[in-house]
Amino acid sequence: MRTEQETDTVWQLPTAELWLPRDEVHVWRVSLDQPQRLAELEALLAPDERQRAARLRFKEDRDHFVIARGSLRRLLGKYLNLNPADLDFSYSAYGKPLLDISLSGDLRFNLSHSHGLALLAFARGRDLGIDVEFVRRDVDAEQIAEHFFSPAEAACLRALPADKKVEAFFNCWTRKEAFVKARGEGLSLPLDQFDVSLAPGEPAALLSRQTAVDISRWSLIDLFAGERYKAALVVEGRDWRLCCWQWTG
Repeated sequence: MRTEQETDTVWQLPTAELWLPRDEVHVWRVSLDQPQRLAELEALLAPDERQRAARLRFKEDRDHFVIARGSLRRLLGKYLNLNPADLDFSYSAYGKPLLDISLSGDLRFNLSHSHGLALLAFARGRDLGIDVEFVRRDVDAEQIAEHFFSPAEAACLRALPADKKVEAFFNCWTRKEAFVKARGEGLSLPLDQFDVSLAPGEPAALLSRQTAVDISRWSLIDLFAGERYKAALVVEGRDWRLCCWQWTG
């Protein structure tokens, strides 16, 4: 069910030409269950991406990886007016994909996928991170929270009614993951070193705490990605507006 803070997420069909102004953030929703596009998108991948896909144990996971990375290349090619197959990714020390600045200019991007659905985020001149998770009801929310969440977040989760814990857990997880990805530091920034809101119905927020983590230059929102999904977006700055698109290939 869509929550109050997710109601403004409207997925539009794209226009013929893609234009990304500096005061916009574009998020694309991509179905990864598109076997008819698999060969076409796999042909765009670099050898290291194909090798990475081949190392995945299950065919579904391999196919989803190919569709996600191929779609990322397609969209980057459109934004940059370049051949998607010619894009050469490098990776940060924490695994975040990057393009050479001579190709990408100030274009920033991030990708997340879960259970057959991908979200891809793009902006100019501002860092961003996105996370989407399929909501599994069998997750041991409290045990994971004790190991990875901050003491305040774990306490909040424990205090919630049993029927609210799973939603709160995924609220917390996606918001924290999106923030870590936006900063580009991977798990060198432990998840327990900053706080986010998590109670169902509570607005998404990065919360102030006396740590070395600076949250003042970041904004956080929830996205409605689909039933049984939770998603969050963290963007540098506050002077931007969101546009959500449905990628049709």
